[in-house]
Amino acid sequence: MPQLELTAGPIDYEDTGGDGPVIVLLGGLMMDGSVWDPVLDDLRRDHRCVVPTLPLGAHRRPMRPDADLSLAGFARMVAELLDRLDLREVTLVQNDHAAGLALAGENPPRVARLVISSCEAFENYPPGLPGKNMRLTGLVPGGIFLAMQALRVRALRRLPIAFGWMAKRPLPDELVDRWLAPALSQRDVRRDLRKYVTSARREQMMQVCERLRGFTRPALVVWTPEDRVQRPEHGRRLAALLPDARLVEISDSYTLIMRDQPRAFAAAIREFVRGRPAGVSPEVG
Repeated sequence: MPQLELTAGPIDYEDTGGDGPVIVLLGGLMMDGSVWDPVLDDLRRDHRCVVPTLPLGAHRRPMRPDADLSLAGFARMVAELLDRLDLREVTLVQNDHAAGLALAGENPPRVARLVISSCEAFENYPPGLPGKNMRLTGLVPGGIFLAMQALRVRALRRLPIAFGWMAKRPLPDELVDRWLAPALSQRDVRRDLRKYVTSARREQMMQVCERLRGFTRPALVVWTPEDRVQRPEHGRRLAALLPDARLVEISDSYTLIMRDQPRAFAAAIREFVRGRPAGVSPEVG
């Protein structure tokens, strides 16, 4: 897998290549880029897809000790990645985490469209039981290490405080093993994770969402009404807040729509990139 050396440290990424429209897919806490594989298999046929693994606990190499891993730091990290790869007219897709929201509020010239899907927003930060549990764990000395050791037990991963409410269909054990391996084996990866989760403040997220009012390019909000971690009403709030946005709701899914309903999610993204007029929702779900 290619790697890019950014100011904060090394970032692994997948790049499908090709001449199609560029889509950059950003995932969330304790997940690497493989979370997008089912959607990637569909979109790569006619799009160039770039999937970085941000330093949110599943990254293989730790960041520099002085790296800014606040929400604002992640926005700068993604902006630098787009610059370094010279990606233009990008459709930025975000799920679970809010790096894409934080970046969009800065109106980066390389981002032409924004897709927000079931992610932390407004007062839900850290989000749901998993996010709040991770933050509390990070505040306890040695807490991240102990939490990672507990997650070696696969049955515990399926609890709501871990991955249980992230996907409606059980996530493959081998996939979660892959996501957890770096934090289980590397002290500095756990340091990065702790640095982020303990820096999370609700007022930061409220400011990020407020700045989205200035993002005037096309936006698509993809949410699921059954989400138990990211609040379903936040999808409607984001769609109302963004100046040029429409909302698509995909049923029979939890937060990780790309795992529960990959065909519907890919279809929504493809229609959006093709420029379907705002206010007309594709028949998905």
